Amino acid sequence: MKFVIVFVALFGLALAAPPQSSVDAVITRSESVVEPLSYNYAVETSDGKSASEDGHIENQGSEDEAIAVKGQFSYVGDDGVTYSVSYIADKNGFQPQGAHLPVAPVA
Repeated sequence: MKFVIVFVALFGLALAAPPQSSVDAVITRSESVVEPLSYNYAVETSDGKSASEDGHIENQGSEDEAIAVKGQFSYVGDDGVTYSVSYIADKNGFQPQGAHLPVAPVA
């Protein structure tokens, strides 16, 4: 009986798994530098995805010390359109920008 339960559970997991694409993506470019007070990285894959980010410490040693990050990522959606997002993340929060993202009305 336990075997049947395990078999049914595994069969259900296999059916729920996302379909595998016919071509697996590979990393075509990968760069990174990590230092004590800053970092950056960039990566691209063969399926059109890319991401890069730079981060550093602002106001080091003060009470206002914080990390500031600037980056971007892009990917090709299921509709064939390339979506790109650039962002800043700092003491003012995460601030994304992209042509497909809604923009708050000006008050």
